Amino acid sequence: MTMTRRNFLLAAAASALELPLATAYAQQKTVINYGGSAWLGHYPAYIGIKSGMFAANGLEVNWQSFGTSSARLGGLLSGGVDIAGTGIVSALALMARGSKHLSVIGAAEDFGKVEGLFVRNDVQSVRDLKGKKIGVTFASSAHLLVLDLLTGAGLNPERDVNLVNVPAPELTAAFQSRQVDAAAAWTPHFTKIRAMPDVRLLADDTSFSLYKQFGVTPGPDVLVARRAFATKQPEAVRKFLQTYFQAAVMLRDKPEEAAWYLTELTGLSMADQVSTIKEATWYDLGQQKALLAADSKFATGLQKLSDLLATHKQLDKSPPVREWIDTSYL
Repeated sequence: MTMTRRNFLLAAAASALELPLATAYAQQKTVINYGGSAWLGHYPAYIGIKSGMFAANGLEVNWQSFGTSSARLGGLLSGGVDIAGTGIVSALALMARGSKHLSVIGAAEDFGKVEGLFVRNDVQSVRDLKGKKIGVTFASSAHLLVLDLLTGAGLNPERDVNLVNVPAPELTAAFQSRQVDAAAAWTPHFTKIRAMPDVRLLADDTSFSLYKQFGVTPGPDVLVARRAFATKQPEAVRKFLQTYFQAAVMLRDKPEEAAWYLTELTGLSMADQVSTIKEATWYDLGQQKALLAADSKFATGLQKLSDLLATHKQLDKSPPVREWIDTSYL
């Protein structure tokens, strides 16, 4: 019998998950609508779909692409998205409004070296940005990084610089055409700007004030689930997490193999894709409970991050973040 590509991928995924092939085919598929984008926090979900790993674990995961985390979470609140990857900043905004429609169920990765602030070669320090235009997507992790860097250097973000709200996909062109003097971006835009001539990376997320002490970037990636869905389909959420972190292990241990699935999503060359994968720290399933435990450094860092956002007036108030963390699906 001739094996189709779909069946081949299913067989490979079944082997990766140590499932009998007959069991993989026989499992009834549960449908999960996943909200993603080309950002690296979604790589494991995309690989899980394209490789057949989710299918082998009895899940039919539908990819829905959103340009921003806020739009993605809007889809979750409306019921069109069941599970999503998101920067924590957008999730904190919902928490600050008291929304109980979502739960944080996982921590994706540490991307501290693939988000940062780019400048021209004539800028040697953050203080040299005084009087310049900085392109950044407002209400994002990159926005908080810029605010943190500026205040840390003694500059007033409202008076000493001109912050320009530029949607993430437009940052590369805005910086290249000199509409802005500096640009704060995340991958894949980070990778594209870094490749330009006469450009230097002034600071990445490892320069963020909370990073060294708590290991949190300005907007750590988390996985969130719609509570109504997770309550009705707890086993599906568990299988999703099992598979997602199986794909994360592939990213960590076999970056060249993982990159093969991703270039269509990101538009990066294979070399740049492999480099981007290697620059992130990929968490596995076994690390999740320790990361998200109520007394963990990471959970404490998320609360400190929330407090800092409120200080910078990015949130009206700082919510008690731990009330939204749910490790029962791990």
